[in-house]
Amino acid sequence: MKHYNKTNYARYKQDLNTSISNMEGKFWDEYSKDELVIKFMPYAEEIARSFSTAEKISGILSIEDLIQEANLSLVHAINRLDFDIINMEDDVNKQIKGFISKRIRGGIRRAIDSHRGDIRIPEYKLTEIRKDNGKDHALVEMFFNSVFLSIDDKIDSNSETSFEVEDKHDAYNIILMNKYILSLMRKHLTDKEYNVLRLSYGLDCDKMPAKKIAELLDIKGTADFVRVSQIKRDAIDKLIDAVEPNEVLDFLN
Repeated sequence: MKHYNKTNYARYKQDLNTSISNMEGKFWDEYSKDELVIKFMPYAEEIARSFSTAEKISGILSIEDLIQEANLSLVHAINRLDFDIINMEDDVNKQIKGFISKRIRGGIRRAIDSHRGDIRIPEYKLTEIRKDNGKDHALVEMFFNSVFLSIDDKIDSNSETSFEVEDKHDAYNIILMNKYILSLMRKHLTDKEYNVLRLSYGLDCDKMPAKKIAELLDIKGTADFVRVSQIKRDAIDKLIDAVEPNEVLDFLN
């Protein structure tokens, strides 16, 4: 974990806990939007901390940056929250978490992806690679592993999937990245490997579970979903071995 100002963080947590305590006893329909943001800031931080702060994943983004992006996405989500579609007789807390969690995760991933060209490969590493005439295949491994880790989405166990609404955020450079990855996949993979990766990560479509992919591609066996996972891993390893480092370096520059 990257270092951050512990004194300021402790002061922030104390102020936040005080503000939350002052709202205790309120009914859900009595909260203002600002108060809802404050109430769910600890949950936003919890989501932010579920993201790795390893350099190859979040690059220059520190845990403070991730928390900041989570809180910003929380504000946007609360502004879009419509209490008219919430069942007040059910678990309101769970419903709201289901609504905001996807937007918070999406906001953090967008912040990471928007810096992808600058942060995935540190400048000192690019310099080393240039001096090595582009022969360092560790760059290719770093590229594909970081890309697929950031694209891959975890299911939130607290999420109410029926309450999640598509996050219609403006297009960002992940679209360009996906097109580039697809071109490399088409060049180096078999049709089955290409489609398993494409469908697993939703590179040009909605993501599909392994069971559905096995059925669609006629991958048979008692553990067909395990076979799909193996094909996916093998395909990524194949890309790492086949793609030239200069191809990746040119794209990142």
